[in-house]
Amino acid sequence: MTTRREARAARQAGEVDDVEATLVSHGRPSDAERLVNRLKELGWTLGVAESLTGGAVAASVVSVPGASAVLRGGIVAYATDIKQTVLGVDATLLAAHGPVHPRVARQMAEGARRVLGRGDDAADVGIATTGIAGPVSPDGQPVGTVHLAVSTPLGSRVESLVLTGDRQEIRAEAAALALRLAFDAL
Repeated sequence: MTTRREARAARQAGEVDDVEATLVSHGRPSDAERLVNRLKELGWTLGVAESLTGGAVAASVVSVPGASAVLRGGIVAYATDIKQTVLGVDATLLAAHGPVHPRVARQMAEGARRVLGRGDDAADVGIATTGIAGPVSPDGQPVGTVHLAVSTPLGSRVESLVLTGDRQEIRAEAAALALRLAFDAL
């Protein structure tokens, strides 16, 4: 199995376009493939809300053949006001803590389920990412601060991390970890 460090080195050398592509080895499915296959088994649907990753999570899912059976859609909520108006993140929470906060990630995932559902039914799974990829921090939190969330009918969970690397490395790793978090929640 290729390590993330080896994958990053290959990407920097121009050998591959992204980290995700190099993490598939020895016939093992990618994190996105594993998630899509598991969602198909369950008959569940997926909605994605992304800030930090800017659509990379949804793009990874869409790269899997048959993803249309599970993916309802994705929202890139990069601006703080979009998190509130489209996803329903609490305005008071955003005013008090800003957009990079674990509770914001949780509410984004829950909002993705609600907004990207079908009719009155929520999507079964919502994934959300928010964080600071750098190179500078707008609010004093460390560059690499990342909050990933998944919401399912079984509940919601958030993982908070401080990742290292440059802007692209942080975004790529956050996207891969969000897929893994969602798979593990199922």
